[in-house]
Amino acid sequence: MKNDKLNVVLCWHMHQPWYRDGLNGDYHLPWVYLHALKDYSDMATQLERHPKMKVVVNFSPILLEQLDDYGQQLGNYLQHGTPMHDSLLNQLAGVEAIPSDQAARCRLIEDCQRCHAPRMIHPYPAFQRLLAMVGATDNTGVGSQQFKYPLEYLSSQYFLDLLTWYHLAWLGASLYDEPAVKALFQQGELFQAEQRRSLLQIMHDCIISLIPRYRALVEREQIELSMTPYMHPIVPLLQDFNNMRCAQPDDPLPQASHYPDGDNRARWHMQQGLEKFEHYFGRKPHGVWLSEGGVSESALALLDEFGIQWNASGEGVWRNSSRLSGYEGEAVDTKRTLFMPYRHPEQQVLSFFRDDGLSDLIGFKYSDWHAEDAVADFVQHLENIGTFLADDAGQQVVPIILDGENAWEYYPDNGWYFLDALYKALSHAENLNMLTFHEASQTLPIRELPQICAGSWVYGSFSTWMGSDDKNRGWDYLVKAKQAYDSVLATKQLDESQRIQASRQLAVCEGSDWFWWFGDYNPADSVSDFEYLYRLQLGQLYDLLGLDQPEHLNVPLSKGGAGAENAGTMRRNT
Repeated sequence: MKNDKLNVVLCWHMHQPWYRDGLNGDYHLPWVYLHALKDYSDMATQLERHPKMKVVVNFSPILLEQLDDYGQQLGNYLQHGTPMHDSLLNQLAGVEAIPSDQAARCRLIEDCQRCHAPRMIHPYPAFQRLLAMVGATDNTGVGSQQFKYPLEYLSSQYFLDLLTWYHLAWLGASLYDEPAVKALFQQGELFQAEQRRSLLQIMHDCIISLIPRYRALVEREQIELSMTPYMHPIVPLLQDFNNMRCAQPDDPLPQASHYPDGDNRARWHMQQGLEKFEHYFGRKPHGVWLSEGGVSESALALLDEFGIQWNASGEGVWRNSSRLSGYEGEAVDTKRTLFMPYRHPEQQVLSFFRDDGLSDLIGFKYSDWHAEDAVADFVQHLENIGTFLADDAGQQVVPIILDGENAWEYYPDNGWYFLDALYKALSHAENLNMLTFHEASQTLPIRELPQICAGSWVYGSFSTWMGSDDKNRGWDYLVKAKQAYDSVLATKQLDESQRIQASRQLAVCEGSDWFWWFGDYNPADSVSDFEYLYRLQLGQLYDLLGLDQPEHLNVPLSKGGAGAENAGTMRRNT
């Protein structure tokens, strides 16, 4: 019987970069465990609540490693009192003293406001009162450093309450019914060691359950799990800087002509990523979301080497590649031919391309809508596509691909009611068929795409990572570090353990996230965080190689400036 329902794939990408100082040092930013409590947990719960809903969930292996590490660290603290490698957690636990000086206390107050205040501070009067008490926020809730009096006057209990409320605000809606969580919200102030320990226990139990929960979802065939290369590098740029040229013909390249031995480094990230994925989920993935949906013909050839069945990228890449391949006219202008798997004639791996408009509706627009209205609008868009495709609807697929973690703090209740209504509607819609990319690749007709215009999901180009002064400077720093790495390895002075450590540290430096943040269009505080951590990671590599750190690592390479939509964590294409 012919399927006349419109096929839809919803794919969530879960990723956080490497936040540790080197390979085993302290965490500099808390986003792994905070998103675990709020987003990865809620997303798993919603899928468990809607067993007929099918999605694809993409995990970066470095996120999985850090989730595993946080679970172990919290467990060791709770069982043995062992301090953790995270200052915020240690201060919450009481194993690290609250700082006494003005500057450190100011930073702690700033750290406890790193969230979307209208959704995560303002709903909690006790939390907002703590900040207003010292002038850290005004009547509208806007952050301020015009403190009413010296912060040295404050007791440690003030900061312990502030830390407790910050972590309570980052709990996902799926944890609200926990008796210990209810008790903490009800108490509201003067949290003692016992209460704060109960919060840490909740956090531990949540984090250690995440990977097994997603593994259970894939084992019952409700979801498909895919992965990204190990440390989230932009594979096409590692392979060839000229891969930037198709979509950015006029933008400057780095001073360096290429990334040394980039093909083998890209291959290393794939191999390591597959090993980590199989370690945590017990299976090899069918598909790979190349970091940032960054594709090129050379990157697709690499996926073929590893027997990967499918990959996905952005609508901009599809448009540019369609133009190069001679596909023009109404079918491209109306996106009629967007909704199908493609194959390059020299490769086996299939490529899917996201619908930017539908993906951006969830990522940016619906956060201010009533959940039922937003879902009705979204389903109507899909039904309109089905009507437009008519008899071909059952032979085509609409890919919706977006960040699975950063949008939800802009929604009421962390998007709980939106996702609940969305999953209910999509899994029961009469004219829609939810499936995975693996299922789509097995059942749908494939179209040839003779030429690939290299690019990413953002604007169809690599402009977010290369092609401007600060970003290119970051690449030149990385090339110099790689040349130093190659020179030291050629001397054979490092033993096997040292070589492994140096290779992993190099991989940290090759991640895409550093370059994402360089540039004056991003918020200055986030740019400062990431460019400092990038220089720190490069310095750690030189240390592992037994070399002096170069002077340029002492100078910030990007300052940032303007505010950005959703704090710069996501990019809108429409």
